[in-house]
Amino acid sequence: MKFRQRSPLPDAMQTLVQTGTHPFLAQLFAARGIDSPQQLDARLQALIPPNQLKGTEQAAHLLADAIASQARICVVADYDCDGATACTVALRGLRMLGATNLNYLVPNRIEDGYGLTPKLAERVKQTGAELLVTVDNGIASIEGVAHAQALGMKVLVTDHHLPGAVLPAADALINPNQPGCNFPSKNLAGVGVIFYALLALRSLLRERGVFTPQSQPRLDTLLPLVALGTVADVVPLDANNRLLASQGLARIRAGQLPPGMAALFEISRRNHARAHANDLGFALAPRLNAAGRLTDMTLGIECLLTDDPHKAEELAQALDDINKLRRDLEADMKQVAIGSVLQKLARNTRMPAAITVSDEGFHEGVVGIVAARIKEQFHRPTFVFAPGASSDNAGLLKGSGRSIAGFHLRDALDLLAKRHPEVLEKFGGHAMAAGCTIRAEHLPLFQQAMQTIAQEWLDDAALQGEVWVDGPLPAQFRSIETAEALQMQVWGQGFAAPLFMESLHVLEQRVVAGKHLAIKVLHHGQVVEGIWFGRTERVAAQTELAYRLETDEWMGRKRLRFLVEAQA
Repeated sequence: MKFRQRSPLPDAMQTLVQTGTHPFLAQLFAARGIDSPQQLDARLQALIPPNQLKGTEQAAHLLADAIASQARICVVADYDCDGATACTVALRGLRMLGATNLNYLVPNRIEDGYGLTPKLAERVKQTGAELLVTVDNGIASIEGVAHAQALGMKVLVTDHHLPGAVLPAADALINPNQPGCNFPSKNLAGVGVIFYALLALRSLLRERGVFTPQSQPRLDTLLPLVALGTVADVVPLDANNRLLASQGLARIRAGQLPPGMAALFEISRRNHARAHANDLGFALAPRLNAAGRLTDMTLGIECLLTDDPHKAEELAQALDDINKLRRDLEADMKQVAIGSVLQKLARNTRMPAAITVSDEGFHEGVVGIVAARIKEQFHRPTFVFAPGASSDNAGLLKGSGRSIAGFHLRDALDLLAKRHPEVLEKFGGHAMAAGCTIRAEHLPLFQQAMQTIAQEWLDDAALQGEVWVDGPLPAQFRSIETAEALQMQVWGQGFAAPLFMESLHVLEQRVVAGKHLAIKVLHHGQVVEGIWFGRTERVAAQTELAYRLETDEWMGRKRLRFLVEAQA
């Protein structure tokens, strides 16, 4: 692993300082490409207007007409956290805007698969729906949309996934990545797309005289859910997404969050009054995602939808129990997967450019997480396959992939499909995460073909991997106040949290709980405690460590510590 230090542009840093940004934050922001205070503007007025998002006008008319005629609307969600929050935002928002005949349907990952299928469209029709609205899916559902329309339903597709060569012939379609859309932020999550649709709908309802600026509902109350889905889906945090997440977190900290979110904070032992992006991504999102992976995301959506605190507590507890089961499955599968990779390495002198792992005992709901863990450990594009669990999927393998910088996973699958048309039954996804279905007998060919593409696209430098750091932490900024100021910012994909690196003298080190290394280091003459999660090997007395600055509470006392992540 190669370490590279970010270098802030001096002019950008000076501009930020002159406009009121703290010098230390200005340095960190400038090193991440921020060169104007406008890029840090977290006011709602700075949100990109909905009319710049292609399809919002048609969608608004479709929804407004359905509300006016009291037509039955059914929301079809995806089964991950982004899909669950998008569904909740759609239902809560449409109710606020006057819809009365609403319900939703979320496919089962194992029984139904991904997206709006013709079979799912028939189930929606059975609910009496006249308007079908997809959230966080639909851009690849060519047949499903057509079948829904053939059944007499109108269809609104809201999605953010990359489109294929053919778009669904929906009555209205919103996707910032569709051809001809000039929306400046291509990185909206699914929940962000439906939030924009609601903003456009509210604007149209004002024009029609349904609301005035004074009487219109406060859609900003939905922003905690928008923040959760945006962070959970690991979309790049450009200025617009940071604004959405920042506004949502501000409301969470103020206690303006749905009971279900509050219950999830409680069950995961996080304090919503001091919430930051990591709480959303690493505490709330896994508990919601677990339902979609192992059971039914209806449980997660109901948790976010309920306004009854007692019901919210029960549902949060159920989600927590499912997440514990997910962790156990993940640990077992990861052990098998790593063993498989190491066995192959024992027979080869060189690490393959891409990794493919499959096992009959794997659970298809957890393959994505395991692929992420393997990718993190070996720094290779990784696909993990499991047998299809439903009777309709006999002989099929369901795969999920995670990638590294420089290797666009969906484009790789698209190239593989062109070179070997017989291999992929279906596929879709993003640059860094994608999924596919293949027949079991095609696994060796898939592995070979993906390996070939990786060898063509990735050079030795890309396969070595890079860790970007922010250099040493100045002594004057080693404080609880600095740590809390950093935690209040929205960090994530494409806008990485600060990682400091310098040579430190290790005074003490011991293994705690059998799996973590607790250390004490000397930093500019001051003793600072640190923790390195998941590491038990001792480090040298003088060593170069990469760490994050964080606060920790122990026995009711707040303290500063270094969260160690790597060693040079």
